[in-house]
Amino acid sequence: MARIVLGVGGGIAAYKVCELLRLFTEAGHTVRVVPTAAALRFVGAPTWAALSGQPVAEDVWSDVHEVPHVRIGQQADLVVVAPATADLLARAATGRADDLLTNTLLTARCPVLFAPAMHTEMWEHPATVANVATLRRRGALVLDPAVGRLTGADSGRGRLPEPQELHAVADRVLRRGDAAPDLVGRRVVVTAGGTREPVDPVRFIGNRSSGKQGYAFARAAAARGATVTLIAANASLPDPAGVEVVTVETTEELRKATVAAAAGADAVVMAAAPCDFRPHEYANAKIKKNGDSPVLRLVATPDIAAEVGAGKPAGQLLVIFAAETATGAEAVDNARGKRLRKRADLVVLNEVGPDGSGRQRAFGTDTNAATVICPDDSVTELGPRAKDDLADAVLDLVKPHLARR
Repeated sequence: MARIVLGVGGGIAAYKVCELLRLFTEAGHTVRVVPTAAALRFVGAPTWAALSGQPVAEDVWSDVHEVPHVRIGQQADLVVVAPATADLLARAATGRADDLLTNTLLTARCPVLFAPAMHTEMWEHPATVANVATLRRRGALVLDPAVGRLTGADSGRGRLPEPQELHAVADRVLRRGDAAPDLVGRRVVVTAGGTREPVDPVRFIGNRSSGKQGYAFARAAAARGATVTLIAANASLPDPAGVEVVTVETTEELRKATVAAAAGADAVVMAAAPCDFRPHEYANAKIKKNGDSPVLRLVATPDIAAEVGAGKPAGQLLVIFAAETATGAEAVDNARGKRLRKRADLVVLNEVGPDGSGRQRAFGTDTNAATVICPDDSVTELGPRAKDDLADAVLDLVKPHLARR
């Protein structure tokens, strides 16, 4: 288990960090909380001590014989700063050492994760933009804040992501060890979920996709420093921390959002499952069950992957998915053909449908296995593992090809 330093800035969102601390300790990590003086005006030291089971380091003058301003950072496996206020980001970017937390940031040689939270105007101010860019350039992982309700009646970008999603990003960073964020400066578009094609105001044609694998890709890319846009079709999942989420329902809506977002992307990961067909006609009223069996005439929906592949700008990497009920060599051959037809660079092959015990593979589960076919036609087998781990493994295969573009 890891030694985590949890730096808490002086913002109202400090109360949400209590839940993040609980998630860290329940996972077995040792957590040392280092709040700023302003943070203690929102949540007191006894709360942090009780939740962490560790003494709370409040200032550089306490326990001087232990040299806390140096030792706390030196001994950490990960430093998480949440909420990272505009003031704290500014002090970190300029190398200030005027309290225990900023001293800790200067002495830490482990990964550092900032989770900013502030009003929209403060986040968008050129000074904050420059400070964030400086920290990212130095190797820190600075998440974009979420969009939502802020202090008072205000809403906008600047909300602290939810604790469970911050915990998920921190877990990704810990699993990568001392590896620096390797997708900083890259824009990644991920599609997720399954589209729905309405039959009437009540019914629709859909598929089994839950969106879990696409969301895992979005989390993994954000944890590696990328700017991520997630286009989500009918996925009932929490927004990943640091990710812009665009929600869609139909295949046409997914097509429009994906084509628009892909225009400025370095990589497009198409993990969504679009419906291949839609009803030719939409019934404006619910189709009644009156003894007759209605006949639905279906027409093909747009081939989004082929359109994105045909319009790829120079240097863009396209990753598509192939869900196959075929197995073995036949499934690999089908996936190879799909990669060529869609002009994709990598194809991630999932064998779907019921396994020998009747359980569904891939769809709706927390684990997955895949065969990845790369641009040089090499094949990599990724055995069963958590979907977040699978996403990281695929990005490990993507990164070398992205670096050459």
